[in-house]
Amino acid sequence: MADGEVYVIDRVITRPGRGREFVDRYLAEYAPGARERGMTLLNVLVSPPIWYADAPNTVTVTWSLPSARAWWEMTWKARPDPAVGAWWDGVADLIAERDRSAAAAYDDVERLCDV
Repeated sequence: MADGEVYVIDRVITRPGRGREFVDRYLAEYAPGARERGMTLLNVLVSPPIWYADAPNTVTVTWSLPSARAWWEMTWKARPDPAVGAWWDGVADLIAERDRSAAAAYDDVERLCDV
């Protein structure tokens, strides 16, 4: 399988005033399992860069995996794991909207397509 790093990006818009609580729980409760599934945490970005009591934050978390194969292996571990869905259900009151995407560097896309 082709080489090239794959990035997994979680974008979460929190409910007003719940940004810090979401990030704290994500790092303490979700991140350990993600690491066990082979993901490496690259960064956690918070926008705007302030904790408002009455406004939402957009939290963008970027993970990396060393290859397309590692990305597939991670998904095969996560999808059937009821703990992953249960965690997201458990923090639903903190979240207004969420999205996950996968991406790669432009220079890696051709190699990643060669599977």
